[in-house]
Amino acid sequence: MAKGKSTVFFCQNCGYESAKWMGQCPGCREWNTFVEEAVPKTVTKTTGRSRAGGEPVCLASIDLKEEERLTTHMEELDRVLGGGIVPGSLILVGGDPGIGKSTLLLQVCQQLAGDGRKVLYISGEESLRQIKLRAARIGSFADSLRLLCETNLSAIEETIRREQPQAVIIDSIQTMYGEEISSAPGSVSQVRESTHVLMQLAKGLNITIFIVGHVTKEGTVAGPRVLEHMVDTVLYFEGDRHASYRILRSVKNRFGSTNEIGVFEMKGNGLSQVPNPSEYMLSGKPEGASGSIVACSLEGTRPILIEIQALVCRSNLAMPRRTAAGTDYNRVNLLLAVLEKRLNLPLSGCDAYVNIAGGIRIQEPALDLGIVLALISSYQDKVISDRTLVFGEVGLSGEVRAVSQAAQRVQEARKLGFDTVILPAVSMEQAADISGVRLLGVRTVKDAVQLL
Repeated sequence: MAKGKSTVFFCQNCGYESAKWMGQCPGCREWNTFVEEAVPKTVTKTTGRSRAGGEPVCLASIDLKEEERLTTHMEELDRVLGGGIVPGSLILVGGDPGIGKSTLLLQVCQQLAGDGRKVLYISGEESLRQIKLRAARIGSFADSLRLLCETNLSAIEETIRREQPQAVIIDSIQTMYGEEISSAPGSVSQVRESTHVLMQLAKGLNITIFIVGHVTKEGTVAGPRVLEHMVDTVLYFEGDRHASYRILRSVKNRFGSTNEIGVFEMKGNGLSQVPNPSEYMLSGKPEGASGSIVACSLEGTRPILIEIQALVCRSNLAMPRRTAAGTDYNRVNLLLAVLEKRLNLPLSGCDAYVNIAGGIRIQEPALDLGIVLALISSYQDKVISDRTLVFGEVGLSGEVRAVSQAAQRVQEARKLGFDTVILPAVSMEQAADISGVRLLGVRTVKDAVQLL
């Protein structure tokens, strides 16, 4: 077997591979992101016979049984994972620096070690003393938690095979390197090879491996996109690090539903769970203020009530300002155009500011009706009742369209004491059996304005 080396150009943003340097990446359309890396080239002598592989089986002969999951005793995390940790899974956790990724995983280690399970925490960024200082703030740990500071992938693989833990934490994947690859740690080749080795360990030894991944300035996990395809679950830890709350969001999960969220609050002794995020998000809502309304968003299978704030005022500029915090900026401009065309509101000469209170970011179309009514409330300086909740998608003709899980949203509103719900008329049948709440179905935005 003859061995040699060749050079390949990789895009640092998306992992696109090319034999020559290019100014613009064909994959992600970014400029000046290609770097040259040396990759090992192996030439093997082929034979006339191919190696025998596994035999194909019939679908009906596969034994399907419920997968045993490991509970972390953190209900918010278990919900995001689909009910607990699946043995043999590879989980990627991404987030901004200082958001609390290491703290969250250290608390997971605390819970698993407390149940008598063997856990191995491998850090490539922090020393053992730094981990000890963080652990002292969180609480006491069982002796089944083992710590290791190492970045050599071969040494890590040998340690995992020797210790045979039930769960492994890798913090972080960008610091790991394989000696057979000459490029620097964190490069596309190193990240891809390290993830491939860890995936083989997780599947072969039936252990759960958590991987911490750095994120780019756009908020996506740094490295090649193939990294997210290789793992079983991708979790993003979101939130303003200067605020107290954190949101753990599942964007990929082979063992549960996607787009589930878990809400945590950062405290001095670590992360604490927020079992009722709707009540937490509505705390501090002003009473008797125009431009404020409560809407319901569905994140995965969990309904969350949030406050939408709007401010509309006359502008002295030739081009009025438009600002959207927590929602899509283009969507807000679209809804402003609908109000000006369908309701004849002269908003083209006004500044408009829309904010989702609490700093959470929501992209669901069900917030359209809430944004529209908040803008009208601020423009006319009329107060909407604090006990009124709205949800519905608004079309370009001014119609209010149906949204999914209307009954679940109404149930959440009743639980938090709302007495009136404005919803699409076509969704009335889904929530007709719920008592204790007055349902007002609307077909157009004009109908909703007349009701209020």
